[in-house]
Amino acid sequence: MPALAPSIVFADEYLVVADKPAGLRSIPAGGEGRKDCLAARIRLRHADALIVHRLDAATSGLVLFARGAEMLRRMNRGFRERVVGKQYVALVHGHVTADAGEIALPLGPEPHRNPRQMVDLEHGQAALSRFRVLAREGDGEAAVTRLELKPVTGRTHQLRVHLMSIGHPIIGDPLYAPAHSAARHGRMHLHAMRIAFIHPHRRVALSFESPPPF
Repeated sequence: MPALAPSIVFADEYLVVADKPAGLRSIPAGGEGRKDCLAARIRLRHADALIVHRLDAATSGLVLFARGAEMLRRMNRGFRERVVGKQYVALVHGHVTADAGEIALPLGPEPHRNPRQMVDLEHGQAALSRFRVLAREGDGEAAVTRLELKPVTGRTHQLRVHLMSIGHPIIGDPLYAPAHSAARHGRMHLHAMRIAFIHPHRRVALSFESPPPF
């Protein structure tokens, strides 16, 4: 169980925005002892809260919940129509040369290596990620880059695989970074730092931020 509990950033009668710690699943997994998750913990405080989108267990940051089926339907539509804005921050291995850019590579499951995903040019689903360099630090094997990331699409492990594919895996990623990275750094350095959307009932623009813990 993660040492930190999730915090509620915002709540009204329609929505909840929670800040998830790294190591906590968004939804329950199969098997005994794997039921603890963000969704279950939020429902202890807001029984009608339904999760709108997920973060990988190793990712920390902001997650949106809808209160009731009608709000869930409206917010799901916002995600489909890409009117919900999400931004992440990550620390990656090496110095990313370009100050900004995008990665457009189709993704699909890696055969016989669940849950790993991979670039699949023939059968993969279209995936687009945008990045901007915030800082470059260190040199040699200690070189790292801090990136702001915007996933335009929402494929499984999209940011993680896209960054690995350009030679800059996320520090501490247990699936896509070198084995020593996860062992040395303890957690994956990927954080959902900002979410913005139009409130589905009040029709006002809302934006929430969570500073990265790394």
